[in-house]
Amino acid sequence: MDVVNESRLLLKGKPAKLTRLHRETLIGLLFLSPWIIGFILLKALPILAALVLSLTDFKMLTPEATKFIGLENYIRFFGDSEAGASLFRSLKYFLLTVPLEMVVALALAAIFTSERLTNKRVSQTLIFMTSIIPATSIFFIFLGSLQYANRLITTPLNLPPFQGNGLLLPFMALWSIGPGFLIIYSAMASVPTEMYEAARVDGAGPLARFIYITLPMISPAIFFTLVINLTGAFGGAVLLDRGYILNFSLSPIESYINNTMFIQADLGYASALAWMTFGVMMALTIFLFRSSKRWVYFPHEDEENEI
Repeated sequence: MDVVNESRLLLKGKPAKLTRLHRETLIGLLFLSPWIIGFILLKALPILAALVLSLTDFKMLTPEATKFIGLENYIRFFGDSEAGASLFRSLKYFLLTVPLEMVVALALAAIFTSERLTNKRVSQTLIFMTSIIPATSIFFIFLGSLQYANRLITTPLNLPPFQGNGLLLPFMALWSIGPGFLIIYSAMASVPTEMYEAARVDGAGPLARFIYITLPMISPAIFFTLVINLTGAFGGAVLLDRGYILNFSLSPIESYINNTMFIQADLGYASALAWMTFGVMMALTIFLFRSSKRWVYFPHEDEENEI
């Protein structure tokens, strides 16, 4: 009836009064406007600008000599062995660190959901606080820990010192486990206790309850964490600013893009590299979403099927 009355007022040339829904919509857009403006200026426009620059030979030191070259930067990517190797190393980094992060996050979440553990809030805060420490500080913490390990273990036993080449990535990954841990812990804490009690009555042990109840119920949280870690492994959007310097990142492809942009000053090719990396990330993400139908449990889908 409100819509009919407003239409009649508009036909008669009288301005229609805003309904409550319209007012709430305008107020919501007003509160969202800072984020929308920031997204357009700081996200959407730079992304579109990178797409345009990827079709040029833009050099940061000689911008006046820029000319349109079409798809040459993308063709150059397929002939760049270092770019391909960086992408492969990023995938290798993902396959190495993400399973380790998931296992440790699951173990910590299972420990913190135990009723026997006390002072959970303090321990959770300490675990999450490690994730907001800048990456440069974490690197020096790692070097200091490595030196103490050599002094206490390898030197007294006359063993070769720890070099740390293969330990840095797992150390950095585990040090920044806070966001993934909180996501999985929240999902695990929300599992109905009635399900555990029923399984316990049926004779299911702790391991069986964890495999057949906990893992399926928290599979959406595991899936979300997996996607976030995927984007982080390729240098995409991450939950926290890790504080890396411009020419270094745990993601090899991101380091290569930064080197191309800031050291070689080749912004056109760096933009093409960023878009190619985005394409690879999207392909892997689509694969994860397609595979999620087989191992991720969504309770609302079962409710819709029942209806």
